[in-house]
Parts: sequence; structure tokens; C-alpha cells
Amino acid sequence: MKIVVACYGTRGDVEPSAAVGGELLRRGHDVQMAVPPDLVGFIESVGLPAVAYGPDLRAILEAHRNFYTFFFRNFWRIREVSRLSREAWEPRLQSWDEMSKVLSSLADGADLLFTGLVFEEVAANVAEHHGIPLATLHYFPLRPNGQLLSFLPAPVGRAAMTVQQWMAWRGTRKVEDLQRRKLGLPKAANPASKRIPELGALEMQAYDEVCFPGLAAEWAKSNGRRPFVGALTLDMPTDADAEVAAWISEGTPPIFFGFGSMPVESAVDTLAMIGTTCEELGERAVVCAAGTDFTDVPVPDHVKVVSAVNYAKIFPACRAVVHHGGAGTTAASLRAGVPTLILSTDLDQTLWGVRVKRLKVGAARRFSTTSQKSLITDLRRILTPEYAAQAREMATRMTKPAASVAAAADLLESFARRDG
Repeated sequence: MKIVVACYGTRGDVEPSAAVGGELLRRGHDVQMAVPPDLVGFIESVGLPAVAYGPDLRAILEAHRNFYTFFFRNFWRIREVSRLSREAWEPRLQSWDEMSKVLSSLADGADLLFTGLVFEEVAANVAEHHGIPLATLHYFPLRPNGQLLSFLPAPVGRAAMTVQQWMAWRGTRKVEDLQRRKLGLPKAANPASKRIPELGALEMQAYDEVCFPGLAAEWAKSNGRRPFVGALTLDMPTDADAEVAAWISEGTPPIFFGFGSMPVESAVDTLAMIGTTCEELGERAVVCAAGTDFTDVPVPDHVKVVSAVNYAKIFPACRAVVHHGGAGTTAASLRAGVPTLILSTDLDQTLWGVRVKRLKVGAARRFSTTSQKSLITDLRRILTPEYAAQAREMATRMTKPAASVAAAADLLESFARRDG
């Protein structure tokens, strides 16, 4: 079969789709990926063909960091929030037409179009135009439900999600209608979040059912179109794994710190806070630089900074994991069976922080409100036998990475053959 995989976002957004794409390629299918220009090289390095799709990530990441940092601190300043929101969304809207052209060309003659969460509207319209099955991949419960916003009564949570999706559609409706007109489709009468399920798409949930107790029962009427497959990862080794493992073995298990692809505002201040906090607690630290440049920042002796590590290999050797709350990193920490502290910078990361707290395997707060004092308090809370025991128990209920990838590939093959 010819399968087109379109996914936009950071490596954390793209890697799950790449993991499934790689498995489909191994099974003999013709797989073509469309990813951000910044990640074409990464995808090709794992043996998958790829084309550039959408704008470069760097400017978008900076704009989104500025928006959410301001929003969480000053949400009542409506005019400024609106301005920063427009700045965050403008590059996406400007790229919509070009992305549609790229994807429409790739999907011509395809048996299946498989898309990630970001820009799923673009892919849904292209799939409708070509008359081919559409499958989506969600890293948290995106469709209205009573479990995600667990701090609200279930009916209120569902209503809030529905309203939010209609409001988001208002911001993209004009550019989406233009895309649909160019594809020969009528104007959409409702948001893609409503149209996609109505079209019978397969909406795979790339997280474990155990993370959201009650969600499967709530979605039982989806007729199996929202299966839980667990988190998806390439589980790639890195050049630093052996070095980090050796450093860990030389002393007490460290605390891991990582902040994902979005750079922190101040590398100097962040590393100083980590170093001083761990010194006071008598702990060591491994810091994963990822999207932040720590090159010229002084590093204390009890701290080791690396550009990247294999989470599956390093997390189990740590006392706790402190990270930004990305879905993939959260799943890795849950699978590792160690307590988690999420310092979120984005809305979906904040919601994963709420989840970690409700599962009683860790703590959470926004990175923008984190201080040395709060970091010490949070770490002391989770570095207890109670949290460690709960984290170990949670790990036994998580799906293994290889099983998740195989299950996702099985579902896509079956769906394409049945609905193609």
C-alpha cells in the first residue's frame, strides 16, 4: 500500500508518526513522510523518505513560548494576549495553502493518509478531496470528553472543549474555506474536530488508557475508532548514552532535567537554579540540553549536561525526572517507574501535569512560576518512598514501546484495507 504520513511540530510531535512509518516501511509498504523543514534530515537519518511540509519551527516555537508565558501570567490583558496569539498563529496560516499543495500531490493515488495532531485540518481536507481513508494520531484526548479537564465536572469539561474547538475554528475558517474551494470541496459547516469523526476516520490515541480512567467507557460509542495504543517512540540510542550511564554509575542516582525542543528563556539562570537546588538537596543532576544552548554556561561538578540521551535507558537509573510535560517524555517517565515533576510551558503540557498529579506519581507547576524555593519543595515532595512505590506500580501498567508501535501499524493496515 501507498501510505502518506503528514506530521508537523517538534521532534516530540513527529517521532511517534515516524516510529509507525518505519514499522510500515519494514512491512513492505510505500511510505512517504511530510515533516517540518528542520526535521527532514532527522527523518531521512532513520531511513524514511521525507519532504518539507510547513514553515521552519524556530520562529513558531519562540512565538508560542512568548504567548504561553505571557498568557499564564497576564490572562486578563485581553488585547496583549490577542496580539501574541496572532503572532503565534500567523506563520501557520500563511503556510496553509502551500502545505495543502504539498500534501495533495503526495496523497494522489495513496491508500491512506495518516496525520498528526497539528494541522490535521489540512490533511482531513486533502483526504476528503482524494476520497481516501484518513487516520489521525492524538497524544492526549483531543475530542470532547469529561476526563481531560478533570478539575471540572464532566459535563462542563466536555462543553468547554467543544466551545474551545469552535472558537479555534473561527480563527482558521477563512483559510480553510480557501483550501477547500481550491480542492473543489464545499465550505465546511463545522470544525474539522467534528467532521473528522463523522467521516469515519481512525483516531488512534497514542497514550495508555490507564492514564485516563473512564475515558474508554465514555468513548465506547466510537465503535472502535479511538483505540488506545500507548506512547510511540523510535527508542533511538544516542552517542551520549554510554558516557551518561558511566557517570551515573560513579555516584548516587541523579535527578534528570530536560525541557524539550522549546528553548528556555535563560540557560544561565536555569542551570544555576538546577545546580544550587541539587546541591542543597545533596543530589546529582543530568541535564538534557535538547533545544537549549548550554555551551558557554558554567557547569557544577555534580551536574552533567548532554545534548540528548535515550530516555528509556537513562530514566530508570534516575531518582526522579523533571521535564516540560511533553506527551512522549511523560510516557517515558511513567514507563521508567520513577517519580515525575512537570514544569510546563504549554497548555497540553500543563494538562499532562494535572494527569501526573492525579495519578499520584509526581507533581507539577508552570515553568514560568518556578523558583529555586519551589523546585526544592516539589522535589522533596516526590523524592519519598510513597511516590517511588506508586511510580513503580504505574510502570507495570504501561504498554511496552515495541507493542505500541506494532499495534498502531496493525490498526492502520486493517483500516486502510477495510475502508480503502
